[in-house]
Amino acid sequence: MKVRVEVFLKPGVLDVQGKAIEAALGGLGFGGVSDVRVGRIITLDIAGDDRAKAEAEAKSMADRLLANAVIESYKVEVA
Repeated sequence: MKVRVEVFLKPGVLDVQGKAIEAALGGLGFGGVSDVRVGRIITLDIAGDDRAKAEAEAKSMADRLLANAVIESYKVEVA
């Protein structure tokens, strides 16, 4: 079963990469761009046909390894 985990910084946590991209876009002439946030997407193939079980496993993976609970949040989608 295909699972997608999106990991992103929590609101209020400074996104240094986002700020660098925002500044670079402005330097390239793309005005009006603000509040750029950078995250990551992790795709997994989890064996089985039980959507709820796959989602629970992916959330456990995110809690234990894929996301830093102190500064990051995540969203799990099962395809």
